[in-house]
Amino acid sequence: MTKQIIEVPVMSAKVRALGLPCSTAVKANGFVFISATPPVDMVTGEMVRGDIEVQTEASLKALKHCLEAAGTSLENVVMVRIYAVNSGFYNAINRVYARYFSVNPPARSFVPVASWPMEFDIEIECVAVA
Repeated sequence: MTKQIIEVPVMSAKVRALGLPCSTAVKANGFVFISATPPVDMVTGEMVRGDIEVQTEASLKALKHCLEAAGTSLENVVMVRIYAVNSGFYNAINRVYARYFSVNPPARSFVPVASWPMEFDIEIECVAVA
């Protein structure tokens, strides 16, 4: 098995600038793996501020951008993990999430976490068929 690191415009540069030891997207064995994606504006590279619905929308748009850079799409996603700093955000996140995965949704986990070293409340990662 070989793996291919995918360069994702805006996001990969953001990861490098932060000095994070990870790749934004990796293609391997017929799958695409997208690292946990915070609410980053894919034009400016800045964190999107706002309530959890605004942040969820931004994270999902960024996830879509990463998938497309790897040559796949939201329709091919088979697993999603959502990390949020408050389990009370569950219903608000679902309202936004359902707009992106309304037909044949992928498997999914929702994981409450303590916090991040930056000011955002959600990250979303996924696995998709390449």
